[in-house]
Amino acid sequence: MKIMKRSDLSSLRRSVDQGTEEQRRSVQRIIQEVKENGDQSVKTYTEQFDGADIVNWRVTQDEFDEAYMSIDGGFVEILEEAAANIRSFHEKQRTTSWFETSEDGTILGQKVTPIAAVGVYVPGGTAAYPSSVFMNVIPAQVAGVKRIVIVTPPGKDGKVPAGVLVAAQLLGVDHVYKAGGAQAIAALAYGTETIAPVDKITGPGNVYVALAKREVFGDVDIDMIAGPSEIAVLADHTAKAEEVAADLLSQAEHDARSSSVLVTTDESLAEGVRTAVYEQLRSLPRYNIAKASIDEYGAIIVCDTKPEALDTINEMAAEHLEIVTENPFQDMAQVNHAGAIFLGPYSSEPVGDYFAGPNHVLPTSGTARFSSPLTVDDFVKKSSIISYSEQALQKNADKIAQFSRLEGLEAHARAIESRKERWK
Repeated sequence: MKIMKRSDLSSLRRSVDQGTEEQRRSVQRIIQEVKENGDQSVKTYTEQFDGADIVNWRVTQDEFDEAYMSIDGGFVEILEEAAANIRSFHEKQRTTSWFETSEDGTILGQKVTPIAAVGVYVPGGTAAYPSSVFMNVIPAQVAGVKRIVIVTPPGKDGKVPAGVLVAAQLLGVDHVYKAGGAQAIAALAYGTETIAPVDKITGPGNVYVALAKREVFGDVDIDMIAGPSEIAVLADHTAKAEEVAADLLSQAEHDARSSSVLVTTDESLAEGVRTAVYEQLRSLPRYNIAKASIDEYGAIIVCDTKPEALDTINEMAAEHLEIVTENPFQDMAQVNHAGAIFLGPYSSEPVGDYFAGPNHVLPTSGTARFSSPLTVDDFVKKSSIISYSEQALQKNADKIAQFSRLEGLEAHARAIESRKERWK
């Protein structure tokens, strides 16, 4: 884990993985085959990539029941409480339609309508993510989405992790399909004999999932193309090195390309955190992944002043930002770019990942400069409403016609002037 100055920050930057030319061609081929052959292509690629021979790829009620019975009751209660917290937070984001009327009879407004159908991708592989079910499905439900479909890659035994199925069942989502990768994204975007097409696809995945989402965008909407996870910790003398190290490792274990960075003005804390990181690293089950991340993208940036440290934090625009300082709320006011901000020593990043309520689908790779977390707004459409009265049009017709001709659009002007016969 490198100790460096702010001038070296550029060495840590990672863009969203664009994939190789071979990977892009492979994804394009898979998408085209699913468009042409539907279920059969999904089945073929599931056998090829996941090693599972799926006959019925929609999860049955018996499979939901089996998953529920296999989960400890205490864990189910934790899932229920987490879901309640997440729902409560997102309900506060709900927007409603509005209209206003002027004295001349003009009515202007905004009509808010839920997206009709959403597909949620839940990753498989080295970890199963019930939290991904909650963070993608709950805001869609709060928005009023009527049809929600989950796709997730099966294990070689043809089963979906029990935690994922229990999370889906707790939310009342019974359309869960055993399919992953680019073939699942294609099925959601274009439909097959089994899956009707959706209007938007959300959820994280590997490079093939990301490339597939990029390919189908425009035919359907997507949430974002997410890069590797990242955390920045702004800390001072009040922080405990062991706690900061643990928080940095909480992101390092996600992926070998994850980034974990401490920004501080305290050199003794910097040395203490580096020592603690390698001590704690040795006992992590995902040691190889976390060590590769820490060695390549882990860093401690020592700044001369607090303003320099805050400038560094804003330059990073991290996905997750922890502020563990003497006055975290005061320091937070100076932060302009971050996906989620965790304040104080008791707000460790996993609090937000699983339980507090805010969404953990966050902008990565510096895109917090212009992007926001996944919200209820991502699952609605907004239509502008315009209703001019005769009085309003009569008052403004000449102005609108002149504006139209200024842009060289004569037919626009004539469309307005065609109404003038009404008030002669």
